[in-house]
Amino acid sequence: MRKETATQRLNDSAANQNSVETTTHSLRPDDKQRQLNAEKAILSIGSKVRAKAKANHKNRNKDKQHSGVSFLSATHPAVRSQLGAATELSDFYQNVGKLTLQHRRQIVEQALIVIKENFVHRPLKEAMHGVDPLQKLRLIQHRLEQVTPKTMGSELRFHRDMNDVFTSLRDLHTNYLLPAPFADKIAFLPFDIEECFAAGQAQYIASHFVPGFTHNYFQRGVTITSWNAIPIARAIEMSADQHAGSNLPARHAQGIDGLTVRALRRSLPPDELWVTVGYTDLQGKKRELKQPWLVTSLTPNMGNIDADTLSKNATCLGNDIQADLIQQAKKMLFAPEVIAKEKTREKNRAETTESSKHLELTSALVKVDNPDNLLETRLEGVFRAKRVTTAAGDYGYIRIFTFNVEDPDEFIDEFIRLAALLPQEGLVIDVRANGGGHIYASEGLLQVLTPGEITPEPTQFLNTPLNARICKRHEKDTVGIDLSPWVDSICNSVETGEIYSHGFPITPPEFANGRGQKYHGPVVLVTDARCYSATDIFAAGFKDHNIGHILGVDGNTGAGGANVWAHGLLGELLQVPEPVDAETPYRRLPHGASMRVAVRRTLRVGEKAGMPVEDLGVQPDSRHALTRNDLINGNEDLILAATEILKTMPSRGLTVSTKQSGSVLSVEVTTAGYSRLDVAINNRPVRSIDVNKGTHRFDVEMPKEAEILKLEGYEKGELVVANRISL
Repeated sequence: MRKETATQRLNDSAANQNSVETTTHSLRPDDKQRQLNAEKAILSIGSKVRAKAKANHKNRNKDKQHSGVSFLSATHPAVRSQLGAATELSDFYQNVGKLTLQHRRQIVEQALIVIKENFVHRPLKEAMHGVDPLQKLRLIQHRLEQVTPKTMGSELRFHRDMNDVFTSLRDLHTNYLLPAPFADKIAFLPFDIEECFAAGQAQYIASHFVPGFTHNYFQRGVTITSWNAIPIARAIEMSADQHAGSNLPARHAQGIDGLTVRALRRSLPPDELWVTVGYTDLQGKKRELKQPWLVTSLTPNMGNIDADTLSKNATCLGNDIQADLIQQAKKMLFAPEVIAKEKTREKNRAETTESSKHLELTSALVKVDNPDNLLETRLEGVFRAKRVTTAAGDYGYIRIFTFNVEDPDEFIDEFIRLAALLPQEGLVIDVRANGGGHIYASEGLLQVLTPGEITPEPTQFLNTPLNARICKRHEKDTVGIDLSPWVDSICNSVETGEIYSHGFPITPPEFANGRGQKYHGPVVLVTDARCYSATDIFAAGFKDHNIGHILGVDGNTGAGGANVWAHGLLGELLQVPEPVDAETPYRRLPHGASMRVAVRRTLRVGEKAGMPVEDLGVQPDSRHALTRNDLINGNEDLILAATEILKTMPSRGLTVSTKQSGSVLSVEVTTAGYSRLDVAINNRPVRSIDVNKGTHRFDVEMPKEAEILKLEGYEKGELVVANRISL
């Protein structure tokens, strides 16, 4: 039986009334009275139907307001054009369906090439996860050969099949990236969900809301209990299965994110058009919220590297693109003021003079409308730095949201500047949810925190003919890309039978050690399961060089250990230098579709030398289970736990000032935490003195070619602190 709308019921009532009116002339008086009564009843019914329709319309408008749609046009100006154009998921689906049969065949063909020839983790993933991606792709290819444009099935089904292949690899570097209209879109709900623990039990809290979203009961801090009538823990498990994390903690973390935001470049839209959220409100009463999925365009992620364009930066990427997109989406939804600052920075960058580029250190602490005492930073959206005062003392805190920056030098220099403004008694570095980025930036930052020499992680190619062709074309560093170290071992693999090439670092050792230690206090690194790729590399280097203590919110990092190249970059690498390779297997993909592939795997150094980072990750030295107070009050308990660890760690200090008079350099140093100080100029020893906590002054004779003054502090024969000064 069909369902009648309010309009249909009104039309039916009017039709019945007209029918009655045509027959009243032949009715007896008593019949006429009954007919008049019937007419009045019909009119009454029509009036009630119209009233009900009006009430339903009013309720729909009320529901729409609560669903987070109507207010989106009045959000922050920096994101208004995106959020104001948001539509419901059902409307978005009307624009899907642009891929022809030939387009689909072309996508599968290119996927077979990159997985077979370029994917460095293929042997590992096939063994560890029991998958055969090449056979899966051949099956899709075979089925596409058996159909016609009329029988090929839906585009969504094709995307789902391709996503299933890439997801089965459990490698967040290696992705199928959806074409238009998905490519620049996100599907979202106007709130965020985070996990915390109470008495050892996981709880899920609504922690952030799109500005302007209001509801009488669904507010910040409510506890989520079910999702579409499924217990929330099970719903997260189901969501996690759709993501490609290398380990269970990583998939679990991505499953939580996937409940409320999907980057459609990487993930398909949700199957359901809306969700019914079961929750316990702040008064302890159980309630439900029905919320439609919304779709809108994502604001451009300014300052990120263009992965598809041929450049040195593009060949040095190690990032989870989904993490980057989700982070940008959350900034747009929950912190639009950060995007406003990023836009202002980009607009003014070209106009900024060198003299005004560097902020004055003494004025960098923001005090106006800034209750958190945050430091101003040139890299808004990359860093968040502040002084924290806890029961353990005063310490520094720097959150690093991403390593995906175009200029690693600027990134490292800004970190040094921020760290110098913070207490030197100890520093908390928080890299949670950092999906990685420029490998130079991650490995180059390590030197700032330790007196020892940094050994960048070696990387390996899969030995294949296509990788050999690419490396041989770039063994002369003609366009800033030098792949010569890997050529011999790849070419010799025909005889040696080796699966992988020899290992060589992406980050040059001279870059990884060009600045030396700048922060001398103890350091605690905070990680979680969303840390990935270049952030995994940073955490591994932190551990392998014994820099400090790792405090984990989860039991492992995301376990992504590779350099990732985009499909467009692979094609470009065979086009330059001249002459163009006429036999290139790479073909441009339709409608903006793309792929990424882990092309060089990274290996640990130090005590774990040779162990891959992929799938194994970096386990923390200790754990902190996030609390409700952490989610509601800015990680208060987490920061306290980190500073309690800092309090137990040795504190060092080495500040230096110099004054030159002719060939004599007068040096004043303040030392703490060691008993011997060695002094060298241009790496040649000139003095060694016994020191204690306090200030020491001495003179040294400078040679004419003096460039670098280096000071190193030792305790019981162990190098514990260093400082390097340009003369």
